[in-house]
Parts: sequence; structure tokens; C-alpha cells
Amino acid sequence: MEEKQEALENQSGEEQIKKGVRIIQALRGMKDILPADQKYWKLVFDKVVALASHYGFERYETPVLEEASLFNRSIGKDTDIVEKEMYIFEDLDGTKVALRPEATASLARAYIQHGLWNQPQPIKAWYWGPMFRHERPQSGRYRNFYQFGFEILGEAAPIADVIIILLAYNFYHELGVPVSIQINSIGCVECRAKYVEELTQYFRGQRSHLCEFCKKRLQRNPMRLLDCKEEQCQPVKQNAPQILDSLCDPCREHFMAVLEYLDELGLPYFLNHSLVRGLDYYTRTVFEIYAAGEEGASQAALGGGGRYDLLVSTLGGRPTPACGFAHGVERAASKIREAGRVLPLDEKKDVFIAQLGEQARRKAVVLFENCRKAGIKVAENFYKNGLRPQLEAADKLQVPYALIIGQKEVQDGTVIIRDMESGNQEIVDINKAVGEVKKKLFLS
Repeated sequence: MEEKQEALENQSGEEQIKKGVRIIQALRGMKDILPADQKYWKLVFDKVVALASHYGFERYETPVLEEASLFNRSIGKDTDIVEKEMYIFEDLDGTKVALRPEATASLARAYIQHGLWNQPQPIKAWYWGPMFRHERPQSGRYRNFYQFGFEILGEAAPIADVIIILLAYNFYHELGVPVSIQINSIGCVECRAKYVEELTQYFRGQRSHLCEFCKKRLQRNPMRLLDCKEEQCQPVKQNAPQILDSLCDPCREHFMAVLEYLDELGLPYFLNHSLVRGLDYYTRTVFEIYAAGEEGASQAALGGGGRYDLLVSTLGGRPTPACGFAHGVERAASKIREAGRVLPLDEKKDVFIAQLGEQARRKAVVLFENCRKAGIKVAENFYKNGLRPQLEAADKLQVPYALIIGQKEVQDGTVIIRDMESGNQEIVDINKAVGEVKKKLFLS
């Protein structure tokens, strides 16, 4: 499907014109979500809702459009998202606004704006919605994509990190996708300063082997080099100094406590010393979730997150410890499909209403509504005229009963109730049909 879409995008304008009308395609990096995909999306959404309920998280929704400065201050001016990927434009009043590239900054803004620090802490929030990044489209990654995430604001203890990691892991594990956790600590502002100095010296000695973006980052934010995905930078990254050797005692103790919890829970994790995540607001614990066997692949992370204790204060709020994660819905749905997850069956219907002729169709529509309001799960195909194709459709749906209205039934004010298994039929008053069906279905 993706190859077909790419082929269409690469066609010339002349090839996409038929009968003098240009065929409009979805914008590059944008994707229609069709019914075949919606079933997997529903599976993802239902699992997110279930986990939120079990772990006591409440849903928060923030606007798709925010002031661009929100993301410049929170994500970081030197990150790929802000430098190359944000959709920014000027609003009618001259304000620079951006389509949100992620939701954590928006949630932190809402935490400050609505005084959520006055409520009992921690705030346990989850979200689901569209994000936008102008990056190169690839498998499972789009410019308009959806994310879901869980955040805990107002709790500094390592157990908050663990609950977030547990949620991220359980989402995939319970949907039958084998995954592993890559984890690291990037320390706090104080202990990171010494590490950044050591890292800068190392990368300056390797400058000739770096990509052009990393050469620029080296002057502004050396830790961003550890997040580079360019192939030529990978050998340089592997030999870089490890931040764990530079952690202060409180940061080391925090990280060791997180790992001890993970050991106690039996979660599969690996230490990744170059993992820093791509956003400036992270502190201490950072992690990513990978499908089993894809741990070393570039751009293969299914999702990730970590602790961001300085984000709320950076945006003008009071110091608030926090942590969270975000996962892409498209990639999650794709991995669930690849894992061969059996989708739940569509809701089984109780009856099928069949009709013959326009007058019968009018009566059938009323009967359909009366059945629905009475709690009967009813199916129909008002767009077919022949009785045979309608009964064939009823048979495919495996409904126990069909209600049939023809010209004679319209005149007599009756309806035929057909037992689809035995083929037996009985004629009842149309006004009593709903009650008769409920008796047969043992509905109160």
C-alpha cells in the first residue's frame, strides 16, 4: 500500500490528470485512515483506555495549535524538531503559532495555566491526538501522525519513572508484541556540565568524521550528537564517554533505584549509554521501547520518554518533578498487525431487517429504529431490493432471526419473523414484532 502511494506521489502532473481533471492526492507524509486500519486503531485506543483506568490516569486534551515559543523553550532550539520539523506560521493577529509536534510541552503549559499544582499531587494524565512534524516520511512515520502518552507531574520518586516504563512495556506486551526497553540516565544540570565538557573534547577530536549537522551541534549542544541517526556518526558515538561515569550521587542513586524496580518486575531492559532522547527538557531517566530484534536499527523505536523535572519551571511554573512517555499510534498499529494479533470479532447482530419495495422500506426503517431503541442489535441493507441478496447478507452475519416486510405485509400490517437456522417462519402484527423478538432473544 505504501509503495503504491509513493508511486502515485512520484507521477508527473500529466499522469495524474484524467479527462482534463487533476486528481488530488493526500499531501506528502499525510495518510488516510481507512476502515481496515481503524480496527487496529480501535485495539490500540481500547488498550490505552484500559491501562489508564487500571493505573489511575485521567484524560487531558490540549489544542492542536500553540504559540511557537512554547516548543522553542521546552523542546530546545537546537533540536531537530525545532530546527527542521515544526510547522510554524503567522496567525492573523501576528502571533507565531505552531502545529504541535508533541504533547508533553502542551500538557506542562496546561498544568501551569490551570493551577494544577494546587490539586493533590501527583497529576496522572494521559492523552491521545494528532501531532505534526515536517520530516521525511517512512514506514510507520508520517508528517501528520497520532500519539498517545502517559505523564506523571508532581512526583520525584523513582517509582514514578518505573510506573511510566511499566505502562509503556505493558501496552505492547499485553497486545502480543515482544518488546525490550533501552534505558539510560542523563543526570541533572549540575552533574551533566562536567560530562558535556568531556564530551565536547572527545567530539572535537573526531570532528572530521562527523556529519554536517553534528559539526554545528558541537558548538551549541554537544549531547545532541549522541542522538544523531546519520550512519557516518554511529562509530564515533559508540566510543564516546559514558555519562553514567559522571553522575552525581543523587542521580546515580535515583537511576539504580529505577533499575532495581525493573529487576524486581522482571522487565527486559538494556543499558544504552548513547540514549539521550531528542528533546532538551529531559533529565535523569530516559528510555525507549523497541520491538524484539530491532534494538539496533535506526529510527526503529516504537516510543519512549523519561523524566523532565525542569520543564514546568522552564515554562514559568514552580519547580515540578515529572516524567512520561509517548508512543506513535501508526507504528503501534503496524507492529500489532505484524505480530498477527487476532482482532476481536465485530459485534454480533440479533436480527436482520429485509424489505421488498419502497413502501416496505419505509415500514422497515421505522421497525429498525424501534428495534434499536429497544436494545436489539439490528442489521439491514436498505439499498438492496431483492430478498435473496438481503437474506444472504443476513446469513453471513449469522443472525438468529430475519424480519421480512413485503407488499402483502405492508397491506396487512404484519411482519414475517424467520428463524435463520431452521427456516421456520411466523407472521406477527408489526406493532408486536419488537416484543416477540425480545422474547425469542430472552431480552428483558
